[in-house]
Amino acid sequence: MELLKTLVDKGLRRELPTREEALAVLATADDDVLDVVAAAGKVRRAWFGRRVKLNYLVNLKSGLCPEDCSYCSQRLGSRADILKYTWLKPEEAAAAAGAGVSGGAKRVCLVASGRGPTDRDVERVSRTIEAIKEQNEDVEVCACLGLLSDGQAARLREAGADAYNHNLNTSKATYGDITTTHTYADRVTTVQQAQAAGMSACSGLIAGMGETDQDLVDVVFSLRELDPDSVPVNFLIPIEGTPLAEKWQLTPQRCLRILAMVRFVCPDVEVRLAGGREIHLRSLQPLALHLANSIFLGDYLTTEGQAGKDDLAMIADAGFEVEGTDTTTLPTHRADALATARAGCGSHGGAEHVGSEGEAASAGCGSAGGGCAPCGDAAPAAGTAEGAGAATGAEPVPAAAPAGAPTAGARTDLVAVRRRGVGTDLPPNA
Repeated sequence: MELLKTLVDKGLRRELPTREEALAVLATADDDVLDVVAAAGKVRRAWFGRRVKLNYLVNLKSGLCPEDCSYCSQRLGSRADILKYTWLKPEEAAAAAGAGVSGGAKRVCLVASGRGPTDRDVERVSRTIEAIKEQNEDVEVCACLGLLSDGQAARLREAGADAYNHNLNTSKATYGDITTTHTYADRVTTVQQAQAAGMSACSGLIAGMGETDQDLVDVVFSLRELDPDSVPVNFLIPIEGTPLAEKWQLTPQRCLRILAMVRFVCPDVEVRLAGGREIHLRSLQPLALHLANSIFLGDYLTTEGQAGKDDLAMIADAGFEVEGTDTTTLPTHRADALATARAGCGSHGGAEHVGSEGEAASAGCGSAGGGCAPCGDAAPAAGTAEGAGAATGAEPVPAAAPAGAPTAGARTDLVAVRRRGVGTDLPPNA
């Protein structure tokens, strides 16, 4: 297929595909999915080899959020039967993080429900970061606390936060249909504040919320322009008690096409396989490792995921390897650009990169912004050998489908609310 050859060549050069090419990937037939995965896999291996980065979620504060994000079980007015608790103590969070690190996690994601942190919350999270790094000095810490106010990003960076996650989730055009209590621009601003403070930006999307193919391409192109270092791709988990509880419109093949499109648009970025992978990709999850180079293992914020030991077995069986703390995740040009930003300079860039399989890729960007990113409001995290935490996600609705009608092949019987955390006999995301 000439389209795929063109996209591989562009991916190896970090050249932005056209919107028409990105849309064509989403429009490919199920019979061509393996060809699409093979092509995008060449780009993934050129920049990241066969390494898989593990991320572990620690849910610092659960439920009772004043925001009305339609996909979220913790939203204002949610009737979902989830655990609700206020802030974990630093030592509790450090203990939970330690469980993830012992299972192979390289990054710990600290997530808290709410519109955004107060200055007191930032101080609380700063103490938590310090407690985690005292026990595991090599672990990366990513904070996900909502919208940031002036100066808060710098304080988190000073406390040792390596990254900040805030997802765009969906296109600018449809954002108001998903959330009304804050704007798309608010999210963009928070990601930019994190970057300006020298943190690695993590920002991604949720597929399956009723968006069109054009919406999916729009949000991924916006991410490329925003230039985060990691891009989590979530697939909507339709949780009972939320407005999107009936949105079952994803198939395994559809999910693979979305991941491939993200990889082609964001070739040298950490693409993270995030929430909803178990219920939507199902037995095709191993194929997704040829597209994404990072995953959240085990449980999600408020729903159950696949057991961490099964995730680790899947990685090994598919011929991939868990990325160690002695390895830099990002390609050299992006890692150098991040180091420069932390030193007080500026944007991502880079002159040249030789892929981990020896394939040379030039620095040609192809767009004004270059790059792309991963992580979001409810992003997942790497699990222990027994299980761990993660995020939520979503995907587009076929134009011809009646509102709320499940797509053929979608499974509507696989969501289980997670009943562990503070006040139970199982620790958060253990």
